[in-house]
Amino acid sequence: MDDREYVLTLSCPDTRGIVAAVATVLSRHGCNITESQQYGDHYTGRFFLRTQFLAEDPAVGEDALRGAFASLAGDLDMEWELWRCAVRPRVLVMVSKHGHCLNDLLYRQRSGLLGVDIAAVVSNHPDLEFLARSYDLDFHHLPVTPETKPRQEAALLELIDAYSVDLVVLARYMQVLSADLCAKLSGRVINIHHSFLPSFKGARPYHQAHARGVKLIGATAHYVTAELDEGPIIEQEVARVEHTHSPEQLAGVGRDLECLALARAVNWHAERRVVLNGQKTVVFR
Repeated sequence: MDDREYVLTLSCPDTRGIVAAVATVLSRHGCNITESQQYGDHYTGRFFLRTQFLAEDPAVGEDALRGAFASLAGDLDMEWELWRCAVRPRVLVMVSKHGHCLNDLLYRQRSGLLGVDIAAVVSNHPDLEFLARSYDLDFHHLPVTPETKPRQEAALLELIDAYSVDLVVLARYMQVLSADLCAKLSGRVINIHHSFLPSFKGARPYHQAHARGVKLIGATAHYVTAELDEGPIIEQEVARVEHTHSPEQLAGVGRDLECLALARAVNWHAERRVVLNGQKTVVFR
């Protein structure tokens, strides 16, 4: 990525002239738009925009761009963010005992297929330390019980600060984050789960699904909120199955779907393609 390439995302009440106003600001500051997508939500009356551009004028720096967009934001009642494309988000991955999503993320990141830098791995179990160490990553074992949960989450926040983490990824981390932690990390935590929810809650969901003879299974990646597994959805993946699939085979298909959905969600977040729209997301693929 060119160090002078940026991404601007914004949302505001939908009105005439928003795209023109943004393009005018960029033109006046010697910027060339390389990619742009927009969406007007008829149901909420809000407008969403993602614009990627190159600041070709060496005299124009990030501060000047931020000042210009801040002024525009006041005129349009605009919520906006600006990122340099060359700055990759730093990620902390949390996991319990199932390693398929962690393994997939680590492989994709090392292979250059994931636009993030994984800083460390945290788990409430020691089982996957070997996997993190095989990628030369720090591994932190933070066991948790109902009694120690506040202390464990305080230690987690210290690690997030110490590693300058931008995004936390729950790669089959089988613990519920407290409402307080969800609030502190709002918009910065992505989770993955099977898409049977709200059906087949609890233990052995694939055995429950097998008993009901489901024909379609899937996985959902979403932002974490205090409402368990009900945060804004970023990506979902599905596959057809049939009566010949055993519970173990269903689980195997589900693992593959979880890896795909989570990797896409993390990548889209890293590329600033996801904009919150209330309890939903706008994803500019």
